[in-house]
Amino acid sequence: MVLMQLVNFAFSAFELLILARVLVSWINADRYNPIVQFIYRVTEPILAPVRRILPPMGMMDFSPIVVIIAALIIKQIILQLLPY
Repeated sequence: MVLMQLVNFAFSAFELLILARVLVSWINADRYNPIVQFIYRVTEPILAPVRRILPPMGMMDFSPIVVIIAALIIKQIILQLLPY
């Protein structure tokens, strides 16, 4: 039970960081801000490979959507594999 909660928390935190990354890019936040740098450092290793496979279409970058959907699928698989 605790392990399931830990997995849920970790994936939820990751999803929130991806959403924060999207919001930061929309508002054009200062890239030298330590919080913004942390968000970019944590999310870029996951978003960059997806971006190489799925390049931006015009002004839209769909990599965060793909990563969040993949994270939801992976989380469900992990939760199904955990013992009750």
